[in-house]
Amino acid sequence: MDKNSMNKDMTKTDAEWQAQLTDEEFYVCRKKGTEHPYTGTLLNNNAVGVYKCKCCGSELFTSDSKFNSGCGWPSFDKEIKDGAVIYTEDNSLAMQRIEVTCSHCDSHLGHVFPDGPTETGQRFCINSISMEFDEK
Repeated sequence: MDKNSMNKDMTKTDAEWQAQLTDEEFYVCRKKGTEHPYTGTLLNNNAVGVYKCKCCGSELFTSDSKFNSGCGWPSFDKEIKDGAVIYTEDNSLAMQRIEVTCSHCDSHLGHVFPDGPTETGQRFCINSISMEFDEK
């Protein structure tokens, strides 16, 4: 899914996002920052449920797709459904990566790498601070 498919109702100014989010949430979600590894509140979460976008509440990943990759961020092997996230080439920091953003509000979530241990071969490394967890 490309960014042109994003829900236009979620287009907000930086000031509107800053009013909704903490400073750290704004830095990660809206300015494409990264939380420090091994510090996220959802890293060791093993409860059953759904991981949702912190900014808009869209469903992103399920607990069934979560695994411990040892990378320091919550890791998933697939999105909850096709089109839940947007993939964008990211060549920042002298690296070639694929950035993952929420398809509904364009919130920065993290990156996906082609070295996952399951049949999908994917490892989504997602900032805890960019998600909320809905326990089932």
